[in-house]
Amino acid sequence: MEPRQIRISNSFQIGLLGGLGVLAAIALGNAFVTLANVVTYVALAIFIALGLDPLVHLLERKLRFKRAVAILTVIAILAVFLSFIIWSLLPAVTEQAAKLITHAPDLLGSIKSVELVTTLDAQFGGAISNALDGAATFLENSSNWPTLLGGVVQVGITVFNGFFGALIVITLTIYFLASISRFKSWIYDLAPASKREKFGALGEQIADSVGRYVMGQVSIALINSTLGFIMMSIVGIKFSLVLASITFSLALIPLVGSISGAAIVTVVALTTSPTAAVIAGIYYLIYMQIEAYVISPRIMTKAVAVPGAVVVVAALAGGALMGVIGALVAIPVAASIILIIRQVWVPRQNAL
Repeated sequence: MEPRQIRISNSFQIGLLGGLGVLAAIALGNAFVTLANVVTYVALAIFIALGLDPLVHLLERKLRFKRAVAILTVIAILAVFLSFIIWSLLPAVTEQAAKLITHAPDLLGSIKSVELVTTLDAQFGGAISNALDGAATFLENSSNWPTLLGGVVQVGITVFNGFFGALIVITLTIYFLASISRFKSWIYDLAPASKREKFGALGEQIADSVGRYVMGQVSIALINSTLGFIMMSIVGIKFSLVLASITFSLALIPLVGSISGAAIVTVVALTTSPTAAVIAGIYYLIYMQIEAYVISPRIMTKAVAVPGAVVVVAALAGGALMGVIGALVAIPVAASIILIIRQVWVPRQNAL
């Protein structure tokens, strides 16, 4: 009888430990979900700080500013610029966005009357008209608007969770920007002393490449949205300011973002006229070639080169995991991995 009692006791203990393990895993999972916003705040603040760091170094090198003065100057310039953008453009963007949502069913109906769309719809057995009717029905129900808006600005709600979320990101960015040298030194000290110098040199290259990537991609997105706004204003495409804001946000994502923005502008241009849509399509077809072969290489000349296929895969994977922010961060992460492979793994393999 005693061996059986021992077996029952052991089974009970195993089940109890297994249950406690499951509860611990659930608790850790809930804690991670709860802290997801905090982790996102920290990651985004580090990302922005690395992007602003080259400007700080530029002021230190060119104008002989002390680092504290250079940081305050960069923060002040950025604050003035963002305040000007918000003060001058936010009311117009909000008004146009509201009109776009309100008139979306009528705009979709006007697209159905375009001769090209009618021809394509007949060839595909009415699939296009059914899709447009479904979209119009969805938009006509005002109860669906919060869902629609939640999908569009989901990243903004997640990252900038109201005023306090934005304040946390700004505060962390200033902190990381001020203490980035000490932060790097602390990270480098984690490596063994024999490899610390090489690890530090590699870390500096990664940080510099991330900073140059951030500034370069923002410059490319600004050029894209500005030229697109000028084109839309000349052609007379409706909601040009909203569309320019959308293209700027999407253009921050290399390759995929520019194509998505061009497609959105072209589709909305159909509501103005088929000619406007054709002009917008031709413009973006030409512009994307110029961006890919002229603008982007000149701006990104000092950044770590990332193959186009890796850019697409990284953007899609990052977007699937963390939305637009994941897609933004995925590109410099991919560049860092490629840099590590080139300078660490490949030389080690060649030495074998």
